[in-house]
Amino acid sequence: MAGYNQQQGYPPQQYGESQGYYQLQEPQQPQQHSYPPQQYDGPLPPKAGETFEQQFAIEKPKYNDLWAGVLWLLTFLGFVAVSVLSLLGYSKSSRTSGSGISDSNARFGLTTNTVILFALVLAVAFVVSLLYLLMCRKLTKQVIYLSAILNVVIGIGSAAYYFYRKHYAPAIVFLIFALFYAFCFWTWRSRIPFSVLMLQTVIDIAKGYGHVFIVSFIGGVVALAFSAWFSVTLVGIFVRWTPNSSNTQCRNGGCSDGKVYGLIAFVTFAAFWTSEVVKNVMHVTVSGVYGSWYFSAGGSHANAPPSHPTMGAFRRAMTYSFGSICFGSLIVSIIQLLRQAASLASSDAASSGDIFQYVIFCIASCILAIVEWAVEFLNEYAYSYIALYGTAYFPAAKATWRMIKDRGIDALIQDCLISPVLTMGAVFVGYLCALLAYLYLEFTDPAYNSRGTYTAVIMAFAFLIGLQIANTFLNPLKSGATTLFMAMAVDPQVLIQQHPDLYSRMIQVYPHVSEAIHV
Repeated sequence: MAGYNQQQGYPPQQYGESQGYYQLQEPQQPQQHSYPPQQYDGPLPPKAGETFEQQFAIEKPKYNDLWAGVLWLLTFLGFVAVSVLSLLGYSKSSRTSGSGISDSNARFGLTTNTVILFALVLAVAFVVSLLYLLMCRKLTKQVIYLSAILNVVIGIGSAAYYFYRKHYAPAIVFLIFALFYAFCFWTWRSRIPFSVLMLQTVIDIAKGYGHVFIVSFIGGVVALAFSAWFSVTLVGIFVRWTPNSSNTQCRNGGCSDGKVYGLIAFVTFAAFWTSEVVKNVMHVTVSGVYGSWYFSAGGSHANAPPSHPTMGAFRRAMTYSFGSICFGSLIVSIIQLLRQAASLASSDAASSGDIFQYVIFCIASCILAIVEWAVEFLNEYAYSYIALYGTAYFPAAKATWRMIKDRGIDALIQDCLISPVLTMGAVFVGYLCALLAYLYLEFTDPAYNSRGTYTAVIMAFAFLIGLQIANTFLNPLKSGATTLFMAMAVDPQVLIQQHPDLYSRMIQVYPHVSEAIHV
């Protein structure tokens, strides 16, 4: 191993020395491809009874990226203020907005009919996401095939139905997604055995170590509660500030379309950011659990796992690393907001018959989707690094990516389908929620949507709610795989020496792993 490190420009690796660190010492004369130019401290050698904070000690603890945490808090308080004002207005509008599915004649904005719809969407998203998570535990290989097939079948079926109903914008979107997933599944067939092994390993660790599934359930409940709050707030904004002579809330003035659109943009951005923060707090917590397992599962007394790793990792996520979590989440949230705006604009252009604008906004939406994927991909590994090393966001992102590339772990990441499969599961939940929203509007035919004006908007938000809840439920499984890959990049010898059974099974289903791991 020393020869490999010297040949590649790496410093000699000190594994478990008396200093108590897995670390890479700075070379005297770093070569062009040397990694890293500064010192990176790994986890301390575990001892019986030690805590997570003691084993993964931070040399100089500090609250990283504190400004981002403060900015998120101010944004969240702004969301609370808007929500309170809009819900107060909504509570006084029972005569116009109604109290059930079909007892409202209001034509100027969303009503209680929509609140009931979002409640159904939340219930479906919660139940289906939970069932999908349970299926991942029990039927790992089948889930990989089933998720791909269902996405293709439901996508094509939904597109056919929308074409039949002459709603061409959602029909084209669903058809493109279905064909894309069909192509991906066909080209990914050879990678399935390796992905099954990795997903089974992640689930086995979650069953026997830490409280991964409890974190998943609690995070899912929090996401569900916040989505319900956001849904009612969204309806309340329309009820309170939509300008119309029938709107009793506008008799004293203060209503305008600009105010409605501005407040919707703000609460949507706040919802994106808060959902990402919840999801990434879970990610950092779960990463701490899997990192503890990887570096301290040798079985000997001197290498015993830390006590209470889940709570220790959660405390770090909510203190020293919370600002960094908010920072990375902010970047993704801005991209998501722009993508949502482009999607709504393309739907509006399609309904008005403006093909040129429709094509432009579709292209913009696709570009933003690619950018969002790239940022989220980098964030996943940066957060796992932050979970163990407590660094700020940008240093973690740069160090993680460079380390993964230099170690060759990027080949394993690209050939593992855990993240795409779980993403397919989340998209499947989003499909169901969007389809439910469409069918609900068709059958209930609320007065405010007599011309189909709000169909695209409500479907988009239903899809978004379902997608976010499913992502929150399934995120711990993604986090586990991400952390294992990151840990292999930090110290691949740990896999060979402390987890020989896993290493031999990886070799059997994916021989290429030896090129990246055996250093």
